Amino acid sequence: MPPPVPDGATPAAPARRTCLLVDDSRMIRKVARRIVESVGYAVVEAENGEEGLARCRAAMPDLVITDWNMPVMSGIEFVTALRAIPTRTPPRVVFCTTNSGAKDIHKGIAAGADEYVIKPFDDAALISRLQAVGAA
Repeated sequence: MPPPVPDGATPAAPARRTCLLVDDSRMIRKVARRIVESVGYAVVEAENGEEGLARCRAAMPDLVITDWNMPVMSGIEFVTALRAIPTRTPPRVVFCTTNSGAKDIHKGIAAGADEYVIKPFDDAALISRLQAVGAA
């Protein structure tokens, strides 16, 4: 049973899960945002891995969906650096990329990704990957 709330006060809302979308394509971020918001995430965006890393250092998200091929810092470099940040609760990481070869998938997972979805994707494809890692 939750503790009583003093008169006139409202109980604190549970913390909302956050998702960081890292992709240089505004359209991909828009589509992915709609999908992850539909499963309850607050979304933060970054246009490249360097910006994404800065956002993670400021506030570690619960979930990261990242592209592979980006300017400034690639997705592989980003995920490798992200996994090197000490954190009590590491985020789930999903690569969302056109790199669809088996070697690429293995390389992405080896860098620290939990799951992999191939572009173009739809709601069902992304949500099934999020469910596979316990993030949806």
